[in-house]
Amino acid sequence: MPFHFCSQCGTKLKPDFKFCPSCGEKLPCLVDESGPVSSTASLSLSPPRREETAISLVKSSLASSTSYEPTGSTVTPRPALKKTRNSLRLDREVEINIKDATSPMVPYSTSPVKDDRIKDNGVGFGGTPQKQPTVTFKLNTGKEPALKSSPVQKSPRTVRGKAKLSSPAKQIEERQRLTDKTCGKAEESKVDSSHVVIPSPHSSPNSKSPSKALGKGRAKKAKHAAAVEPLQEGEEVTDTTGKKWKLGTLLSQSTSELIYEVLQTASRSSTMESNHILKLGAKDGRIFTEQNFLQRAAKPASVEKWIKQNKMDFLGIPSCVGFGLHAESYRFLIFPNMGQSLQSIMEEENELLSEKAVLQLACRILDVLQYIHSNEYVHADINAENIYIQPGQKSQVYLVGYCHAFRYCPGGQHVEYREASRTPHEGTVEFISLDTHKGAAPSRRSDLQSLGYCMLRWHTGTLPWSPLTQPDQVAKEKQRYMEDVPALLSHCFGKRRVSSAFQTYLTEVMTLQYSDQPDYSALKARLSAALLKLGGSLEQPLSF
Repeated sequence: MPFHFCSQCGTKLKPDFKFCPSCGEKLPCLVDESGPVSSTASLSLSPPRREETAISLVKSSLASSTSYEPTGSTVTPRPALKKTRNSLRLDREVEINIKDATSPMVPYSTSPVKDDRIKDNGVGFGGTPQKQPTVTFKLNTGKEPALKSSPVQKSPRTVRGKAKLSSPAKQIEERQRLTDKTCGKAEESKVDSSHVVIPSPHSSPNSKSPSKALGKGRAKKAKHAAAVEPLQEGEEVTDTTGKKWKLGTLLSQSTSELIYEVLQTASRSSTMESNHILKLGAKDGRIFTEQNFLQRAAKPASVEKWIKQNKMDFLGIPSCVGFGLHAESYRFLIFPNMGQSLQSIMEEENELLSEKAVLQLACRILDVLQYIHSNEYVHADINAENIYIQPGQKSQVYLVGYCHAFRYCPGGQHVEYREASRTPHEGTVEFISLDTHKGAAPSRRSDLQSLGYCMLRWHTGTLPWSPLTQPDQVAKEKQRYMEDVPALLSHCFGKRRVSSAFQTYLTEVMTLQYSDQPDYSALKARLSAALLKLGGSLEQPLSF
């Protein structure tokens, strides 16, 4: 076997060594006796010289820009380069014209395109190359490169191929044309001479398909739909059971819902039967959330069972007697007439509520909250507009308006506290909890804190943030006073004596943790004791 020696230290070497084992000197590439191979050698792929050309390609990628003179020792041919999964083979559209073989190749060290080298692509030295999956790029067409690789590819990979263009100028021109073609599209191929980045045909796990994104956008838009157009008085709607209801007087109207007086029309006569109210909203709006809550957690049988178990005389959960769709764009719910809203009563009286009346209301609402919380829901929008009082029976107080109801404990597992997980400031900004301001899901403490804000507003007529219009400013003030309940009471009561019942209630609910279960019985007992001291009781009619 022929040997040669290291030019640095003189160690005897075998011909296939690339580095000297003694001094680590990099050994020069050995070439065959046909003479030096220049990096600017011409390229020829004629069939009789295919093996020779392949060897030349490898040598040109390894040699420096200066030619190398052989040492005269015998050269052992290198074994065939093993193909990798990222190797490419040119398609018929990209082929090396034999006529261009006389044009010199520009060495990669002087090319304006970074690392522009021609790598061996499986052309063996002593046999036929194995077949491999190929990726074909039609670089000579104006179309986007077609991907023919296996569909199991899952992430973008950099693939090296010997995509040869006739000159650096044409390389840059071709790359610019492809970039312009693919710019702005969902999947993009970046061709950088011999570097081709192929995006995965599969989307990223974090990406969303256009259809899903569109669906989500539509749902979000529907919940914040434009104002609901009123229907004509006398128009009929039909619920899911086939009962027909005739619209009467429009009782109240907001941007998202309408309340009508409605009468049921007997199926075989024109006579009017029971007196009810109808709540009308957009088909895909928040009224759907209320319907879902009523069907899940407010079934009349469940409410009656709760009343008997807790030996109560009354529980202010509205009973939905019918629901349905109308004119393909409206959804409606039908309830027995529950009287007049607390907001309208306060506006008519034009007076603040007495402490006695506020304590009565608070005890009744606490009963409702305990029931809905035990059924895994929170109300999330307690205010005077969502409290109804039965005429003639003013001790019967209903908590309605479950458009923002949230299932805080699905399957018995309390949701985690995560800010910005929901749309912030949802509900009546003056009374919602700080959790809701921050975009966290409302919990049981949210309802109890909202009730505390309402109690102060009904009795004193003001809250520190009442004059503010920006939700972020309101949230900042609530954060400040949540940590200083005495200051909150002092601001609301002014020079008047601060109610000890209010102070005890607010102090307790402001210190609740997010997932704490409130002690409803203790809260109600303290409010009831204060009510008795004022000469009132839950059974007495509300005094306005």
